[in-house]
Amino acid sequence: MKKSTAFIFTSLVAQAAFAMPLTVPQIQTASTQTTRYDCKDGKSVSVQYTNTRNHQSFAALTVDGRKLLFVNVIAGSGAKYVADQYTWWTKGPQANLYDEMAAKDSSPLLADCEARKK
Repeated sequence: MKKSTAFIFTSLVAQAAFAMPLTVPQIQTASTQTTRYDCKDGKSVSVQYTNTRNHQSFAALTVDGRKLLFVNVIAGSGAKYVADQYTWWTKGPQANLYDEMAAKDSSPLLADCEARKK
């Protein structure tokens, strides 16, 4: 029996007590990786990236107290993930979180985030 996909949503403070598994038996995990980012405003965010055997990619992170599952979409550069009104966009070790409902000249919710070195 093949192992089913389990996505673990982590909070900004990355406490295991807040984690909730989501299982989708038809989609199987190929790999997962958790990356912690430190952002310009002093905030940090932990993101769990999941790649599946059918070549889909997801990012799980907490935004405004909500645990969200972002889906990878086409991007001209880097990796772009969307969930609800939010976009998580990475390029190399840098990332930004945007609110697509905000005014076009608004700053990202999380700006100039840099992945921590391992």
